[in-house]
Amino acid sequence: MNRNAMEYNLNLNRRRFLSRLSVGLGSVALGSLMIPDLFRRGGDDAEAFVPGVPHFAPKAKRVIYLSQNGAPSQLESFDYKPKLREMMGMELPESIRRGQRLTGMTSGQSSFPLIGSYYDFHQYGESRAWVSDLFPHTSKIVDDICIIRSMYTEAINHDPALTFFQTGAQQGNLPSMGAWLSYGLGSENNNLPAFTVLLSRGKGDAQGVYSKLWSNGFLDSIHQGIQFSDSDDPVLFLKDPKGMDRQNRRKILDHLAQLNDITYKEFGDPEITTKVQQYEMAYRMQTAVPDIMDLSKEPDSIIKLYGPDCLIPGTYAANCLLARKLSESGVRFVQLYHQGWDQHSNLPNEMAGQAKDTDQASAALITDLKQRGLLDETLVIWGGEFGRTNYSQGKLQHDKYGRDHHPRCFSIWMTGGGIKSGMVYGETDEFGYNIVKNPVHVHDFHATMLHLLGLDHERLIYKHLGRRYRLTDVAGHVVKDIIA
Repeated sequence: MNRNAMEYNLNLNRRRFLSRLSVGLGSVALGSLMIPDLFRRGGDDAEAFVPGVPHFAPKAKRVIYLSQNGAPSQLESFDYKPKLREMMGMELPESIRRGQRLTGMTSGQSSFPLIGSYYDFHQYGESRAWVSDLFPHTSKIVDDICIIRSMYTEAINHDPALTFFQTGAQQGNLPSMGAWLSYGLGSENNNLPAFTVLLSRGKGDAQGVYSKLWSNGFLDSIHQGIQFSDSDDPVLFLKDPKGMDRQNRRKILDHLAQLNDITYKEFGDPEITTKVQQYEMAYRMQTAVPDIMDLSKEPDSIIKLYGPDCLIPGTYAANCLLARKLSESGVRFVQLYHQGWDQHSNLPNEMAGQAKDTDQASAALITDLKQRGLLDETLVIWGGEFGRTNYSQGKLQHDKYGRDHHPRCFSIWMTGGGIKSGMVYGETDEFGYNIVKNPVHVHDFHATMLHLLGLDHERLIYKHLGRRYRLTDVAGHVVKDIIA
């Protein structure tokens, strides 16, 4: 290319740059006039939030979430519907269904025969709450819990529904509830993470759980959930390599911190300092975790309370006991996932097995926290990602039937941490298909949980890629009726 051509291209590039810059500056000026807060750092709402400091006095300090993965049927647990037994085998009225979309598993059915619960219900406690015979231990603590029968969600399949419950969106790669709480409040124990995850699996059909459910998303990676396993190495890569002692490990971490500090000064990437924090946390956890995992000091009365399975690592009972120890030690958010509640064909038998695995330990956790004086400051949540249909999936058999997914209404329970006890909230119709009183959306649930921990869900904000994100997206209302 000759010199004249080069100068022509250079001038053309300058001309194009300046013309576009003038338009861009004009847009910036116009934007600043129309939206005065547009170019303030984070906006007033973001600046009002200081990580680690609640917005107002909290009622709860920490959360234990007993997630029943696979969606336990509300019609065999906490939402008693005798009408379904009376109308056994009759068709679900179209006026009740109201065009509700179906999954691919029942969309091809020619009929939708109603089916009542194989199990009986009875009323318990001063609240006279109806509880299925599948949950005899939960029935004994019914005056300590608040049963919400009017939960509803937007997703009809497991993965998006579970992701929605954990992150406030059906798509992945966003911060989970535990990560938001870690970001908002931090940890109470410098030797343990703010957010831990425990997994167990029953004998029923199990839906998968994935690390995206305890992801930090766009938050610093220090806020991601730390998964504990039932192996000899409960937190992977926590132990020192063979041939290395604690003193040498300390020297390596100190030198690594110096190198990272140099790198941070050069590039300014905050994730570099986050990695340093994670290395230091892992070092401190080396002494804290073995003590947490040691159940030998638990008295026989506690082992009896949770049941013999609590001595078997990886069981739901063992994880409930471990959850109490983690929470007692200051872990902000303990997430349990128990897989196996997806009963599409043999619900009476499979759900009985799941209930047997979880009922005693769930009730024991509440009793244990209460007798230690910890329940008032610990919010405990039990529930799945959606509910189950009132009609049979496939062939109708009273002792061997299944129920499909039903997002329009389902039941969960909550207790402790500022929740009213001995209460039943919300109501579904006599078919158990639609909510008729006090609906509670997933975003409302999130807003209420954050409120109990002293956080305003509309002010717990993180700006990412030009957008202000929050757990409740652009919705959610605090359910004040269930707050003590």
